[in-house]
Amino acid sequence: MKWACFITGTDTGVGKTIVTAALAAALVQRGLRVGVMKPAETDCPPEQGREGAHDAQLLRWAARCTAPLELVVPYALPLPLAPALSAEEAGVTIELAEIVRCYRELLETHDVVLVEGAGGLLVPLTAQQTMLDLAVTLELPLLVVARNVLGVINHSCLTVAVASRRTRVLGVVLNHPVPLDESDPAVRRNADALRRWCPVPLYGPLPHLADLSEEALTAAGSRLLSAKLLEGMALDIAEGEGIAAEAAAAAGEGIPTEPLNDAGA
Repeated sequence: MKWACFITGTDTGVGKTIVTAALAAALVQRGLRVGVMKPAETDCPPEQGREGAHDAQLLRWAARCTAPLELVVPYALPLPLAPALSAEEAGVTIELAEIVRCYRELLETHDVVLVEGAGGLLVPLTAQQTMLDLAVTLELPLLVVARNVLGVINHSCLTVAVASRRTRVLGVVLNHPVPLDESDPAVRRNADALRRWCPVPLYGPLPHLADLSEEALTAAGSRLLSAKLLEGMALDIAEGEGIAAEAAAAAGEGIPTEPLNDAGA
């Protein structure tokens, strides 16, 4: 059995990387080999290249992933723009086929692969393709990260509505990328409102993580993981279809679920 999902967001700066790292750390704690991927990362200093891809580096560390950076972050782009624009400015052509190749290599040697997009669902990856197109090409279900602020109901419902037309949406993670403002009535009511009006499960709310230690990330990821979430991440891959037989056998029959919390815990 293999598990994978594509982590997207309702916007940039909602905490996708932290949520992805937290899930990776929690899955590692359960004895799984976790691969991570940031197909295109921008704002990478040109003199550092992939070494300066800080999101990808954090994901790789949290997952204890030893895969080459070339697989984890196929495109490290200099300007802090949408990947398609940053690539144009740098004279780089982003090839979907190259991203697919890297993903498949990671999947062959890991039990779980977490793919983090850039920005929101419809951010352009190339001149013709968006982050949603990439998730659909990889045949991955989506997990949506949303920031707990006024407006999150609309942002989340719009993202889920658009995504659901083309792929499965596992749920929404309500996140606090900045410290919680308990005086804000929207912050207090958003979780219940999303459970009421957003047609997918809600995971969280996840508290603000000022400490990005392995222990803190693992604890946060464990708050999000549930048997239902992992079941949704299971890939329907026939033996031999792009997955080495020995890798499939090494993945085992199932995933430990007893320590996991229910959604919304």
